[in-house]
Amino acid sequence: MFKILAACGAGVNSSHQIKDALETEMKNRGYDVQCDAVMVKDITEDMIGNYDLFTPISKTDLGFNISIPEVDAGPILYRMPAMAKPVYDQVEEAIKNS
Repeated sequence: MFKILAACGAGVNSSHQIKDALETEMKNRGYDVQCDAVMVKDITEDMIGNYDLFTPISKTDLGFNISIPEVDAGPILYRMPAMAKPVYDQVEEAIKNS
């Protein structure tokens, strides 16, 4: 199982949309993924170490170096296939490279 951490400011809406979209798309592409949605402010270095990929809504300075691959998942929220597909492709590439 490939573990993804999605994050947004409140951890309520956008990160859950990203979570649902990534789980659905990666399942459709044949991958077993689990995505958790959290508030950016709650992320710790120890927490992020439990995941294979970080997918924030935008580039985020957490105050420490991120030790896992990172993909900006914000374009998923526009719900435009042409904008979301590159994000899905980057996530798929991270899975293949793990």
